[in-house]
Amino acid sequence: MELVQGEPSLNGDVEEDNDIENDRDLSGDTPLRETGHKRAHFPAVRKKAYIFDGYGEFYNKEWDLTEGTGNEFCWYHVELPKGNHKLSQAAQYLIDVLCPPLKLQDILSLVSNGPFCGHVDGALVYRVNSPGPASSDFTFRIAARITENSVITVSLGRVPRLGFSPMGESLLSEVPRVESPSYVRGERKDGGGIVIREHVLEFLLTMNHSEGCDNPVPRTVSNLVVHIIDTHVDQLQDVVTKLELELDSVEIEMDKGGFALKKQMLDDRRFPKLHLNLQRLLQVIAHGEQVFPRVKEKCSSKRWFANEDIISLEELIGRLRRLKENVGFIANRVTAIQAGLDSWQAEQINRKLYYLSFLSIIFLPLSIITGVFGMNVGGVPWTGQRDPALKNGFRNVLLLCVAMLFLVLLCFSFPAIYARIDSWRRQRALRRSWSLNRKSFLKRTTSAGPERGGYHRI
Repeated sequence: MELVQGEPSLNGDVEEDNDIENDRDLSGDTPLRETGHKRAHFPAVRKKAYIFDGYGEFYNKEWDLTEGTGNEFCWYHVELPKGNHKLSQAAQYLIDVLCPPLKLQDILSLVSNGPFCGHVDGALVYRVNSPGPASSDFTFRIAARITENSVITVSLGRVPRLGFSPMGESLLSEVPRVESPSYVRGERKDGGGIVIREHVLEFLLTMNHSEGCDNPVPRTVSNLVVHIIDTHVDQLQDVVTKLELELDSVEIEMDKGGFALKKQMLDDRRFPKLHLNLQRLLQVIAHGEQVFPRVKEKCSSKRWFANEDIISLEELIGRLRRLKENVGFIANRVTAIQAGLDSWQAEQINRKLYYLSFLSIIFLPLSIITGVFGMNVGGVPWTGQRDPALKNGFRNVLLLCVAMLFLVLLCFSFPAIYARIDSWRRQRALRRSWSLNRKSFLKRTTSAGPERGGYHRI
């Protein structure tokens, strides 16, 4: 990839002399352009290339990034590895596999974080990239560059059901049978059927879609765009379904489990971490709510985008909104479970404090007795045992302790005593005011004659 290219002259040749002079004037050891660029060839990046004939058939093709002709269109998919790599390293992966013909602005539009939808260099580009760590299971990145005869997509990790494979390899097309000890694994019986193991059924139940070989082959680019967005929504749905099943099992374990299980959950901070992951998932769904309506709006103006696919995009946007509500319900369940654990922890602390208070009740009288009889009053004022006038020193110290205790209790009970006195004064003033008003009312009614139409006292 060359970051700086020469501009064509009037006769169609590239003006290289000006570029050479500019390179000489620039200071620094790093040149802006390199001749004879060599690819790094990162082995961790997976690539898939398909060509569709427009009549329901597809073929694998070489990675040349060319566009189709006529009814044919091509699809190139790049699968970035999930790991602790930086965003700049992901950009290097894409530069290695997509440049040329793509330019740096195309790479940045595909690999940057956050939502985006717009035209870049004549092609429609959208991305739904969450800014979380690439190694997290709740970080999703899908981006696409769409033209009339080609689609280039970039995803983080494997996206289920995104690719295509030959028919006849799907497990879902088989007739299943219940597993029993007499069956051998994978052995077919008379009358058809294959044994499906329990763990395979559990895996299939967490999927909201079929396998890749059951995907309908797109006939147009618009069908392919709908398929890519559909698989992204299905992937989010799979994560939500797994979370629901996990929460169901955790609730059952908490009902059956005891002290050790709940203590382990609190020590591991399991639910705060899960709540943080749910917020990341909500962020991805919110990005999709921002991007996919704009994709529908921009694709509706394309002559090669079918109207039925516009309707399919509207249905996918509706699914995404319902999925957001479902994730909100799961977040509320996680909050409720965490609140239950916090309440249980507070109850355990209160119980330990109760035991400690019970022990203090037992040992407090003993401490008072040992403190009183262990006092050494010699040398304390009023305790001169040698002076015949002050021979009752022990009694004087006890009276001083009682006076101090009374003063402390008075200080602590003063707010309550003041509140009671203030309430009594208000009630007394209210009764007095009501009594005066009643006397004045009776005086007015008795002094009024019949001709004045007053009230008579009964």
